[in-house]
Amino acid sequence: MRLRIPTTLVALVAAGSIAPAMAAAQVTASSASASPSTPTFYADVLPVLQENCQVCHTPQGLDLGGMVAPMSFVTYEETRRYSTRIASAIESGYMPPWHAADEHRGQFSNERVLAPEDAATLIAWARGGAPAGDPAAAPPRKRFEGSETGWSIGTPDLVIQLPEPYLVHDSIEDQYIDFEVTLTPEQLPEDRWVKAVEFRAGSSAVHHIIANPLGGIAPGVGPTVNPDGYSTVLRAGTTVTFNMHYHKQPGAGTAVWDRSSAAIIFYEPGEVIEHVVESNPLGMFEFKIPPRDPSYSYATSYTFEKDAKIVWLTPHMHLRGKSALYEITRPGAETETLLHVPEYDFNWQHTYHFAEPVLVPAGTRVDLTLWWDNSADNPHNPDPDREVGFGEPTTDEMGFGFMNFIEVEPKHYVVGEPIPADVLDAVVAGNE
Repeated sequence: MRLRIPTTLVALVAAGSIAPAMAAAQVTASSASASPSTPTFYADVLPVLQENCQVCHTPQGLDLGGMVAPMSFVTYEETRRYSTRIASAIESGYMPPWHAADEHRGQFSNERVLAPEDAATLIAWARGGAPAGDPAAAPPRKRFEGSETGWSIGTPDLVIQLPEPYLVHDSIEDQYIDFEVTLTPEQLPEDRWVKAVEFRAGSSAVHHIIANPLGGIAPGVGPTVNPDGYSTVLRAGTTVTFNMHYHKQPGAGTAVWDRSSAAIIFYEPGEVIEHVVESNPLGMFEFKIPPRDPSYSYATSYTFEKDAKIVWLTPHMHLRGKSALYEITRPGAETETLLHVPEYDFNWQHTYHFAEPVLVPAGTRVDLTLWWDNSADNPHNPDPDREVGFGEPTTDEMGFGFMNFIEVEPKHYVVGEPIPADVLDAVVAGNE
């Protein structure tokens, strides 16, 4: 999926006012005259990159549903070529990619934001000529999970693949096809508690994967890693259905082979599961977006029948997606904003993990409102002159507000002991 890089990022990287080689030459020439107060790469910039950027910007960086960083920021020589682009991306807000409204700052454990002082350091370094400084001042090189195994979640306990390589033919633009993989006793001899799941697209044609009951990926979506003590169950003998969406430019010579896969890490015997994760998709299926409408909205809701805590949210639309708003109304209380995504980006479909799960007493209503831009002003709109409804192809639309939650009272399920029947029954019901 390395071809699915946002065009705006490509423009920042490769189509600026000067070519990368020229930029490097200018940086080198200006480094000698940098002010003593200018941040240097080894002492000031590298620690910021290690903490905030290198998880993606390394040779083995994350593949977030097909979004793969097109350059590495590990060495000075690699990074200085892109110093002006780095500054521009930060100043414009394009990087790091994160789309929750500013009012949510600090609410999500996985937010991709730069501290103001870190942003200022990177910008000042670039504007000051990108000096190298003293290599002895560099912190030790940071190692990330996946540098050896290729899986960011670590060494998997189980990898599931499509049954055989599949050819996405020259003529294909959008294709939906299902592949079933039944887990054998050798692969999964007993029911297991799941700690983490990571998908790997097997070709550049993969647009998204939905693999019931493991989850899935879409552009910008990373692996699912349950917090300690949180889990779902994968049952022995499960048939995993890979619902594959392939999307590419059709034409002679565009065919690609695909054999996508999923990696799973299980909890170890003796560990304790306190929360079984449940979900609701908050799906919308009846909307009709009028032609040329710049801000069409549609809403749906869900009412909790029992006390719960919301742990993460994932809004999902296609190319016309504009913004998303989750609101909650607790019994006897005023409506509050749970998550506002003012500028939804189809290429970065984040899952928003609450740092502290949100308590929702029984009777709490969650309202989801989504907006779409079907006008000609939307540069991603494939056809502003048609009415658009729910459909699987990328050129149609979808409306989901996936929501995961847990019961308030913790359980005490010991991994390795028999899993309670009510939990297994809920797994079966949830997968039907």
